[in-house]
Amino acid sequence: MPQIFNRSSNAIARAMMFAGVVVLIFLIWFFAIFVRSSYSTRQRVVLTQPIPFSHAHHVADVGIDCRYCHTSVETSSFAGIPPTATCMNCHKLIFKDSDMLQPVRESYRTGKRLQWVRVHDLPDYVYFNHSIHVAKGVGCETCHGRVDQMPLMYKANTLLMSWCIDCHRAPELHLRPRSEITTMGYKPARPQKVLGPELAEKYDVKSLTYCSTCHR
Repeated sequence: MPQIFNRSSNAIARAMMFAGVVVLIFLIWFFAIFVRSSYSTRQRVVLTQPIPFSHAHHVADVGIDCRYCHTSVETSSFAGIPPTATCMNCHKLIFKDSDMLQPVRESYRTGKRLQWVRVHDLPDYVYFNHSIHVAKGVGCETCHGRVDQMPLMYKANTLLMSWCIDCHRAPELHLRPRSEITTMGYKPARPQKVLGPELAEKYDVKSLTYCSTCHR
C-alpha cells in the first residue's frame, strides 16, 4: 500500500502542536497583562470633564472637606455628585465672571445638570456601599488616592476584584479612626499593626470574601 502522508508530516504535526501551545500561553499572558493595563482599567488616566475641576485646589488649597460636596457618603451607597447649587454657594462671589465657570453658571440658571464623567465607575454587577466603608473606618484616600494632589481627577487604583479582595482579606491594615476618614496623607498615631486590630474590634470589621458580599 502506498504511503499516504509524507515522512515529514509527523514533524510538521509536532511543530504545529508545539506552536499551538505557545500561542495559547501567549494569549493567556497577554490577557492577564491587558486586563491590568491602564488602557483597560483607566488607572491614572485623566478623563475629559465639562469643567477642569481641581481637587488639589479645592481640597488642599481651600481646605474643603470631602463631605461638603459628597453629602451622602456617610448615609448612602452613593457618595453623591454635588448639584450646581453647591458650586454656586462659593462661586456667586468667587470667580463669578470666570469664562471657565460659564457652564456652571448656565447650569445653575437653567437647572440642567452638568454631565460629569464618572471616574470611579464600577460595573452594574458589583455592589458597593460607601456608607458601610466609612462607618468601618476606611478613608477616602484608601480607594481614591491623594485627591488633594490631583489638579485633574483620575483613578488612583485599578478597582479590579483582586484589589478589593486584598483589602477584604486583611481590612485591619487599611483602617483609621472615623474622625480621620477624609484626612489626606493620614499617618497613624501608633503602628498600624497595633491600631488596625483595635479599630477592627471597635468597629466590628470582619474579613468578608464571600462572592455575595459584592455580587448580589
